[in-house]
Formats: sequence, C-alpha cells, structure tokens
Amino acid sequence: MQLNNILSQLETADNVTKNQLENELVSMGTSVLPELVNQLQVVRGVKRGVVAMTLIRLGDVSVEYLEKAAHENKDFEWVAEYLIREIKGLAA
Repeated sequence: MQLNNILSQLETADNVTKNQLENELVSMGTSVLPELVNQLQVVRGVKRGVVAMTLIRLGDVSVEYLEKAAHENKDFEWVAEYLIREIKGLAA
C-alpha cells in the first residue's frame, strides 16, 4: 500500500486500524522517510501523530531527514528537535 493511501485511511480509522496502518508505515522502512518528514510538516491531527510515531519507531535513520527539514523550515524546527530527542532517548 502506498503512503498517501495509508494517510487518507487514517482520517477515519479506529484505534486498531490506526495501529495497523502505523505498523504498515514502519514496515515500509527508509524508502518513505523523506516523504514522511514532508508530510509531518503539513498533516494535522491523527495523521500527524501517526507519522511522528513512525519516525520515532524508525529510529536513528530518521534523524538526518528531520535535521535537514528543520534547517530548511524554521517553523518545523521545534517539532524536529522534539522527535530527535525522543529517538535518541529510546536509543539510550
């Protein structure tokens, strides 16, 4: 399933479906990282939470993309820094 399809399903997903979709995003791995970071800057609500959790679960590989986005979008900087702290906290 492709990323946009998963994100559109999140709009009406119950908790079980939401967790399944998040797992699906995580299983897509690093190939969707750039798009996930882009989406995180525009989506809101449930979608944003699931995208953020996916990036945290993907771990250290997300950091580079988050740092790049924070550098390019100052309004996004605090979000990126928060997620990077979460990722590094989980790795510790």
